[in-house]
Amino acid sequence: MPTARQKVLHYISKSRTASAREIARGLKMSAETVRHHLRVLAAEGRLEVEAVQRGEGRGRPEKVYSLPRAALGDNLSALSEALLAEARSSVRVEALAKRLAGEISVAGQPVAKRLNLLIEKLNQMHYHAHWEAGAEGPRVLFGHCPYAAVVGGHPELCEMDASLLSLLAARPVVREARPDTPKHACPFVFLVR
Repeated sequence: MPTARQKVLHYISKSRTASAREIARGLKMSAETVRHHLRVLAAEGRLEVEAVQRGEGRGRPEKVYSLPRAALGDNLSALSEALLAEARSSVRVEALAKRLAGEISVAGQPVAKRLNLLIEKLNQMHYHAHWEAGAEGPRVLFGHCPYAAVVGGHPELCEMDASLLSLLAARPVVREARPDTPKHACPFVFLVR
């Protein structure tokens, strides 16, 4: 038998969005119990507050909950795979890197500041990156490959990452393989020269 929290999740997955009042009415539960479960589910990242709407009549605004976009899924991996396969030899990795880099300017910044800005930008793009000092120079390590679903058939994405790093760091980078890297992470370390 499903728990009250599972019932709340199921209700939202069917209705796409719902307020605590709507869920309480639909599941014949107290509004206080439903609000408790909604707070817990939102804190766990299993729900998000989509909007706030005015309640019926007078009173406080009502929060409307929905499933996170990531939980709904998408077809981006299949689309990316098809686009890359179609463009196979005409993909200009430097142009892709420049587009991904956006309007970040690190020129004239000290190396540490430049690297911190670089890591901030990479982490906005889901690389889970960090940098560390090394004997040969700073090293940028990726904790996650955001292209893991398609990179196996498209090594040009690794070249794009090197170009992206070079653009963002405003310095040349050298890629070195790391044999000890887990599957979900990028198998490369980038030395910023």
